[in-house]
Amino acid sequence: MVARHLEISGHVQGVGFRFAMQREAARLGLTGWVRNRRDGSVEALAQGNEAAVAALTAWARHGPAGAHVAQVRVASAAADAALAGFEQRPTF
Repeated sequence: MVARHLEISGHVQGVGFRFAMQREAARLGLTGWVRNRRDGSVEALAQGNEAAVAALTAWARHGPAGAHVAQVRVASAAADAALAGFEQRPTF
């Protein structure tokens, strides 16, 4: 299992980014979370098999229709075995 922390910037709030990412992560069989940040970016933690995490990261580079992704920062993260499913979390 691998885990990646994503920070997505650009026009990524108000376009259904969190909902679409949650749906894509579930389709890929990933666990983790996604949330808006007060600075206008979206933050996520995705964990699962390496190919699925890479696929979600690639998806995040364009996001849903209406999003204009300027940058995706990706960092390794510690896996959290307590996570079940892929949830939306409150804005941070």
